[in-house]
Order: sequence, then structure tokens, then C-alpha cells
Amino acid sequence: MDSMSLFLYLFLSVFTFFLLRATAAAHLRRRKTRLPPGTLGLPFIGETLQLISAYKTENPEPFIDDRVSKYGNIFTTHVFGEPTVFSADPETNRFILQNEGRLFESSYPGSIQNLLGRHSLLLMRGTLHKRMHSLTMSFANSSILKDHLLADIDRLVRLNLDSWTGRVFLMEEAKKITFNLTVKQLMSFDPCEWTENLMKEYMLVIEGFFTIPLPFFSSTYRKAIQARRKVAEALGLVVRERRKEREGGEKKNDMLEALFEGDGGVEGEGLSDEEIVDFMLALLVAGYETTSTIMTLAVKFLTETPHALSHLKEEHGEIMLRKGEVESLQWEDYKSMPFTQCVVTETLRIANIISGVFRRAMTDINIKGYTIPKGWKVFASFRAVHLDHEHFKDARSFDPWRWQGNAGSTSSANVFTPFGGGPRRCPGYELARVELSVFLHHLVTRFSWVPAEPDKLVFFPTTRMQKRYPIIIQRRSLFDPCKE
Repeated sequence: MDSMSLFLYLFLSVFTFFLLRATAAAHLRRRKTRLPPGTLGLPFIGETLQLISAYKTENPEPFIDDRVSKYGNIFTTHVFGEPTVFSADPETNRFILQNEGRLFESSYPGSIQNLLGRHSLLLMRGTLHKRMHSLTMSFANSSILKDHLLADIDRLVRLNLDSWTGRVFLMEEAKKITFNLTVKQLMSFDPCEWTENLMKEYMLVIEGFFTIPLPFFSSTYRKAIQARRKVAEALGLVVRERRKEREGGEKKNDMLEALFEGDGGVEGEGLSDEEIVDFMLALLVAGYETTSTIMTLAVKFLTETPHALSHLKEEHGEIMLRKGEVESLQWEDYKSMPFTQCVVTETLRIANIISGVFRRAMTDINIKGYTIPKGWKVFASFRAVHLDHEHFKDARSFDPWRWQGNAGSTSSANVFTPFGGGPRRCPGYELARVELSVFLHHLVTRFSWVPAEPDKLVFFPTTRMQKRYPIIIQRRSLFDPCKE
């Protein structure tokens, strides 16, 4: 036997031994605990391939739908390299969200962790997460929106729409809007060549989120890692330049300035450049990708529901008539959009840009008669609950009127969680609503449109329109916004 053959034989022998030992331990644990029903699928890859292939269909939740019909609202599977308990049960989801830091901790696939960085808000835990989450919320609350951010949102939305003509790829334009808004709020930069280049690299980073985190195996992940390095270098340069400006007494009213002030106003050492870069990089994900997709899908759903679009135009036409020639929206204008808020809420419910959240069990956890073993991942599915006919009548139909009078669901408010919940509830939930409302106002009062060609809504690796939702737009008279 040559040395290579001997090496392979020894390697396979050791590998087989550890595999059999792990399998035996798993079977022993199954006898001692009652796992949720389900299957772990094939060795190593589990049901990952089934999950990915299922979402190539037009069904928004095929993987979970199939298993809920077989096993119920809580089931066991194995995806992205780990055994995972999926929950499509609102009570269980609430239990998972509310017990963050006690029974569960944040845990995401390795590709996401590597691309966001270890200092991102998504991956922070404990006291530091609490402080930084509070800091982020303080820059997106009603007072800040009213006194500071609304003017920038209104101006940058109008700036983008001013360039529209003929055929427009709506998802692409929406991404420009939300990226520029987020960069402005984080670093006080208006749109320029630098922000355009940054966005191009950032799009490559996001494409690598749901890939196998091995550069040799996945070219998409390899490109994402390279783009992440470029984004971090660009942000790092900004951080260093701003530190120099602060030494000269110059300060700005943005998130970066708040990060320089230590750790959100709490006593302690200041944040390092690396920590600030990771933090801002993750906030760009939260402020850019999700809101732009919601903008696009709101227009898609409204286009396919002419009665809702007509109602929305009437509401914003009244605002325009009341304002006269003053273009920029004021806070009182935003607060006088009740049907718009119904449209926003229904879009959030049916689009489900954040389909759910991953957590890891910190100890053996008993729930609903089952045991989730320590170290296992859980996935609390928001989308499965939002699209369940038991909770929402005609759940897979776009119906903004269901939210009039805040009577959108047939059960408790726990079934509607587009921004998550518990200590990790999205801190920018109100900011997203304002951005979408301002965008819809200027869109319906400035333009009429029709789809340029059929397009398809896909749900993996992220929710998006396959062709970027091309539309043909026609500009309206600014002073007669309701005229067709």
C-alpha cells in the first residue's frame, strides 16, 4: 500500500469512526428527548438543497408549507449545515423573540456573519447590543424624523424622481433612493460618484449572504468577500478623516458622530475604527436592501389592485391641493395619510422582506410538548404566520382595507411581526414607514405608469423582482395630481 493510499485509508477510518459516534449520540439524545417531528435529510447537507430549490417556485413559502402540512407548525429539519427547528406558530415565535439573551441567542449562517463582521448590530449580544440598539433607535425616533430626517428624505426622493423618464427599472431606482438616504443619515454624504461606487460593491456583498462560506467552492461568496473588503476600506477612510475633522472642532449631526461619542452616551471607552466600520456596514444592509424592496413591491401590488391605487391617489391628491405649490412634505402631511399607512402595513405583511430570524438554543428548551436541544438552531418564521389563513382572511391577497381601524388580523397582534420583536426588534421600523410613505406620495402625484413587461417575484436568496420590475412612466402636471 503506497503512502497516499495509506493516508486515505486512515483518514476514512477516522472520519467513519467520528461519524458513527456522532450518529449514535444523536440517536441516544432522540430517545431521551422528544424532538419536533421532521427529518434531518441527507448527511451534512440535510434539506438545504430542498429549501433552495423550493423557493424557485412562485409560492412564497413552499418549503415551510410542505412540512407544516406533514408535521404541524413546529418541525425539525437540517439546513445550512446545522439541525434546525422551524416555527410557523405565533406563540412559539413570540417566546423565541422575548427570550433573547436568556434562552436563545442570535445566530446566523456563517456567510452572513463573515460578510457583516463580528461588530455588527445583528451579531452583538448582551449589554453592548442593548446600548447600541438603543443608540440606533435614538436616531430614528419620531422626534428625529420630524425635526431632522424628513426634510432629507423628501429632498432625496424628489431628486431621484426628477431623473425618471420613459422606461425605469423600479427596483434599481428604489435601491438608489434608500442607499443614498442611509448614507446621508450615517455619514452626511449627498449622492455623488463615491456613493455610486460604494453601492456597486455593496450589492456584491449582499449577493453572498446565502451562499456556502467557502471562497474556493462559491464564486459568489468569493466576490462578496472581496467587495466587503473594498466597502470596509472605503468606510474606514471616512472614519479616519472624520476623526481628524473632530480634532479640529468640526462635528456633524449623523450616526457616525454619535459613534464617536464613545458607546452611545454610556461611560466607557470609545469604539475602535473596526467596530464603527462593522456597525455602519450592517446598518447599510438594514436601511438599503429591505426598504427598497418594500418600495418596489408596494408599487407592484398597487398596480395589480387598481381600486387601492385609485384610493391612494385620492388621498395624496388632497394633500397636494391643500399644500398648493409647496412641494416638500411636512410632518403634518405625513400624519394625514391613513390609507397610505394601510398600504404600507399590508405590503409589509404580504411581502415579508425579513422572512424570519435565526436563533440558537442556549440550553435544552421545552415548548409545546417538544424539546429543542441545547446548541440547535431555531428559525422563527414571520412569513409563514403572515400568510396563514387562520390569522388573516384571504391571507395571500393584497387587501390594505383589512388594516382600517387597526383590525387587520383575526387574532392577537402577535401574529403581525414584520420588524421582529423583543430586544432585537428592528430599530428603524418607523423610519422605513416614513421613507415608503414619502416615496409613494411623490410617485403617485408626479407619475402614472404601466409595467413594461411581465416580471416574477422570487423569494430566495432574498425577496426581489427577477427583472427589477421595469415600468413605463408618464409625468403628470404637478398642479393637477389626480388627473389621469
